[in-house]
Amino acid sequence: MAQPDFGLLTGQQRSNWIRLRTMILLRWVAIVGQLVALTVAQRLYGLQLELGLCYLAVGVSVIGNLIAIFVFPENKRLNEGENMMMVLFDVLQLGFLLFLTGGLHNPFALLLLGPVTISAAVLTTRSTLLVGATAIVIVTILSEYHLPLRTQQGFILRIPDLFVFGNWIALVIAICFIGLYSRRVTSEIHSMSDALSATQLALSREQKLTDLGGVVAAAAHELGTPLATIKLTSAELIEELDDRPELKEDAALIREQADRCRDILRDMGRAGKDDLHLRQAPLMTVVQEAAEPHTHRGKAVEYTHDPDAGDEIDQPAILRQPEIIHGLRNLVQNAVDFARSTVWIEAHWTDTQITIRIMDDGRGFPPQLLGRIGDPFVRRRKTSSERAQRPEYEGMGLGLFIAKTLLERSGAELAFANGADPYGAWRPNDTHIGAIVEVTWPRETVDARQGKNAITIGQNEPIRT
Repeated sequence: MAQPDFGLLTGQQRSNWIRLRTMILLRWVAIVGQLVALTVAQRLYGLQLELGLCYLAVGVSVIGNLIAIFVFPENKRLNEGENMMMVLFDVLQLGFLLFLTGGLHNPFALLLLGPVTISAAVLTTRSTLLVGATAIVIVTILSEYHLPLRTQQGFILRIPDLFVFGNWIALVIAICFIGLYSRRVTSEIHSMSDALSATQLALSREQKLTDLGGVVAAAAHELGTPLATIKLTSAELIEELDDRPELKEDAALIREQADRCRDILRDMGRAGKDDLHLRQAPLMTVVQEAAEPHTHRGKAVEYTHDPDAGDEIDQPAILRQPEIIHGLRNLVQNAVDFARSTVWIEAHWTDTQITIRIMDDGRGFPPQLLGRIGDPFVRRRKTSSERAQRPEYEGMGLGLFIAKTLLERSGAELAFANGADPYGAWRPNDTHIGAIVEVTWPRETVDARQGKNAITIGQNEPIRT
């Protein structure tokens, strides 16, 4: 089964999410903070500053903001290059202001971490590295070259060289660590967001297909009576119009087209009407429905149930939820993709639990990925032998995540394991040595005959338009 194109966003596309107005607002906050700091330093503490150059640095930011406000529309969104230039400008402006006010002797030097954090959260890795490297260069320059802070009496305010070196080391480490940390967390959030969007699209598609099949089948059922009436009436007309061949031919055409409508609706309605009875189905029937698209792909799919679970006729009826069907279908697809010849689907039920195990005779899950199975975009690089065996397979690392998310939404818990060492020698007589996926529901969450989800079988409601 071909993987759908979910149109996942790249980092460069995400940078277009940031509005220019947002960056302008953040810069206004920085400008106000810089002006307050300069005023307090001069008026309250009497520090002798190069006020002309300091206000020039702040004024450049003010002018840049005003130009952006009047030139660009309010809904302007920055692209990757524009975002990077905005952040670089803020780094350079703050670095120049720190040069005028004591360099690393100024405690406000830690504000250089702000633009680095923003770039790590918004920009691509390349742009983030450029901004981080620029910040480190500025910090290094400020540690040696800067205008000293002087009091009204002419005393120079400075901290010992050891502390300056310590501040430099701390800022460099903070730039690297906070940048990496922000980048990693943001990447995880974006990956999860993309994967959840893909899951929602998959579920929506499954729900639409289910609804479409039910509507078409219901239409076939409801139109059956009027079509039968048309056919009966046309047959009577054919018998009564033997002496008028032109009208008899028209009546025969009506009956022929009525038969054609009946056949078309019957073919389209194979999924069945949205009947109260069809909102539930026996456990193995739902499993077989989920696996059906992958039963003719050259691999044997065998269905079994645990003898301890009782007779097959006593199996529970479960809800035919799109989450369950699509989730199991993805698990079966994964097993068929990697199986050598056979996939086993085993059901087991008790009074409190319903369990389904999907097993194959392939190599199994890579041991180093077992703890991460179910996370979005988890895939490993294929070996040359694997590419030769399955050159058509190009997974996105989303199949198991979608299956896990959908099944957990239905109340299930999933466990992943291997039947044997995937890197050990494979013996042709071995069975059940590959990947094993176990899906377990509390029976009350999916049982359609007992508990809170029990479906009351009653009269079907007619379709009203």
